[in-house]
Parts: sequence; structure tokens; C-alpha cells
Amino acid sequence: MDTLTPYLLVLFAYALGSVSSAVITAKLMRLPDPRTSGSGNPGATNVLRTGGKLAAIITLTGDVLKGLIPVLVALHFHVSYGWVAVVSIAAFMGHLYPVFFGFKGGKGVATAIGVFAGLSLPLLGVFIGVWLLTAIITRYSSLAALIATAVTGLASFAIFKDPAQHQLIGGVLWIVAFLFQRHRENLERLKAGTESKIGSKK
Repeated sequence: MDTLTPYLLVLFAYALGSVSSAVITAKLMRLPDPRTSGSGNPGATNVLRTGGKLAAIITLTGDVLKGLIPVLVALHFHVSYGWVAVVSIAAFMGHLYPVFFGFKGGKGVATAIGVFAGLSLPLLGVFIGVWLLTAIITRYSSLAALIATAVTGLASFAIFKDPAQHQLIGGVLWIVAFLFQRHRENLERLKAGTESKIGSKK
């Protein structure tokens, strides 16, 4: 493997992560810009509020693929698990701080799902299972994402038991930390009882 390959993979991951599925979908479907309407977040949940289910599904799919594809490509090139972790972080951070959109991106939940899917299907299963259960009970997408993310972080210790894979745990925990950081305002609204529920137009 060429010594430049890992660095190129990281750049590719960040560049792909920087492509805003929400903004592009809104423009193609002639919908309000998600950055200036609804909650102002360029993500699938806000697109659902401002553009409907089809637009939200397209946005969600695009954001998931931004996380999944770089991880699968990195694994294909058989780079070390340490580099796979870095590639995962780069794709995720690209969504949060997109170079193509003034470094103002979304909150990263869907892209994190794509990363988790690429790293381990059991890891993905933990996230989806906890998210669905929490969302059904509370109807808060943000709360479901935060609880699912926290549980997924804990689950990574059990899933990546091989010492060679321990660096992947670091990548997962990085994503967990930044997801919580990006949801600070949601946490405040949840405490105040003003957070929008799934299906709300607010």
C-alpha cells in the first residue's frame, strides 16, 4: 500500500462528508433552505419539517452514505484500524464543519449511523435499536439520538474486543463526544420542555 493512501483516504472522507445532502436536496426539489428555515439545521429531521417525507428520506440516505462509503473504502484498502478510525472521524467532522458550506453543517446523527454501519453491523444494530425504542416512547428525535449514541459508545468496548481494534473505540467515542456537543441547545430545550417532537412543524 502506498504511504500516501491513508492521507488521501482522510481527505476523501472529509470532502465527501462536507457535501450537504440537505442543502442539495432542498435546491433540487425547490424547497426552503434548511439552514434558514425550520430549526435551521441542515439535516433530515429539519428537512422532514420543511419539505416532507421524500425529501427527508433522500437527505437521510445521502448523509448515511457520507459516513458509510469512506469507512468501507478504507477497509477495502486494508489500512490499519487506527487509520480507519481517523477516516471515520474525518467523514463525520466533514458533515459538522463542511468546507463547501462555510464550515456550518448539521449535527451528524445520520453520518454517524453510516460510520457505525461501516465499522460494525452489531454497533449499528445497537444504535438503531436504542434510537427506535427511545423515539417511540418519547417522540423526541434528539433525545433518542443522544441516548442511542451514548449506549453505542459503551457497546463499542464490548464489540471491539480485539486489541488491534481498540483504536476504533477511540473513533467511536470522538463521534459520541461531538454529537453531544452539537446537541447542547437540544439538551437545554429538553430540560425546558420546549423541544420539538417527531412530526411537529415547529
